[in-house]
Amino acid sequence: MRIQAAVVESQGGPFIIRDLDLEEPRADEILVKITAAGICHTDLSTRARWPRPPMVFGHEGAGIVEAVGDQVTTVAPGDAVCLSYRSCGTCEQCGSGHTAYCDAGINSLNASGSRTDGSTALSREGEPVYGNFFGQSSFASHALAYESNCVRIPTDYSPILAAPLGCSVQTGAGAVLNVLQPDPGSSLVVFGSGGVGLTSVMAAVAEGCSVVAVDPVPSRRALARDLGAVAALDPAQAADIAAVVRDITSGGSHYAIDTTGQPAVISQAIGALRQRGTLALVGIGKTAEFDIMSVMTKGVRLRGVIEGDAVPQSFIPHLIKLHGLGRLPVEKLITPFRFSDIEAAARAAIAGEVIKPVLTFD
Repeated sequence: MRIQAAVVESQGGPFIIRDLDLEEPRADEILVKITAAGICHTDLSTRARWPRPPMVFGHEGAGIVEAVGDQVTTVAPGDAVCLSYRSCGTCEQCGSGHTAYCDAGINSLNASGSRTDGSTALSREGEPVYGNFFGQSSFASHALAYESNCVRIPTDYSPILAAPLGCSVQTGAGAVLNVLQPDPGSSLVVFGSGGVGLTSVMAAVAEGCSVVAVDPVPSRRALARDLGAVAALDPAQAADIAAVVRDITSGGSHYAIDTTGQPAVISQAIGALRQRGTLALVGIGKTAEFDIMSVMTKGVRLRGVIEGDAVPQSFIPHLIKLHGLGRLPVEKLITPFRFSDIEAAARAAIAGEVIKPVLTFD
């Protein structure tokens, strides 16, 4: 079938709307008409280094099921769905309820640019276009997904709100609710107040935590305070931001979340913790250096977190419930853009002008 998609035609190049051909769904695939798609930092950072264009990104899709393969039993045509990451469902990690750490790995199922057999369902004038990003490539009018990453949601739930639940909201909220699981009255500091960080602030405030946010952007600090943070700090205004956090939290925070992946910030997060505090590493980075003796003598725990350690089929409905209760006001993070304006939306996100751009489709 003929679809429209935002194609990256060169490494680090812009999103360009093109007409593509999409194969009919195979036995294990689900054809989804996309009605909204969030732009995530991962889409933008990956396009900057993607080795084999042309490629279609997008991994926060929401839409309506149009067709399913013969093996699909969990959704049917007409269902409203939210799309998330893909997992195998059969390995040790999937069997223990930790599908984010699936043994098949992020590359094989989510970031290879193709199906597991090496094929791609997308083409243009007979030439292959890579996709299958997080098992969806939802920067398109239609996408193929799978049972493991396709979650049925209420038909009356806004797709603009649903789209970010599949990654950024799931990651931020899951880091708090699934991994750290803070006690009411405990303290938590969040480094970086983008979509993931501010969702962590929401979730922690809803759990009764005393939350400190750290971010250089004034508008994001203001929103963090609006969401219930007791303090929102500009890291440029203090020679030792960790010491400021320790002072606010009476000796150090019980928990910290780093969403930046930056080595200097990770060191600050460790320094902001009290004895036996826990740091959740959520931001994607390569390497970091920190004082091992400080980690050891303070008994600090470091925990890597992917996708909020969440199982989408159960966690996304829980997030929708929390939103309905007013405990997760994700609408405060979202700025809608028309799909045709995807490059402008991406630039606004890179510039820090918006927190969570969500593309809408006619």
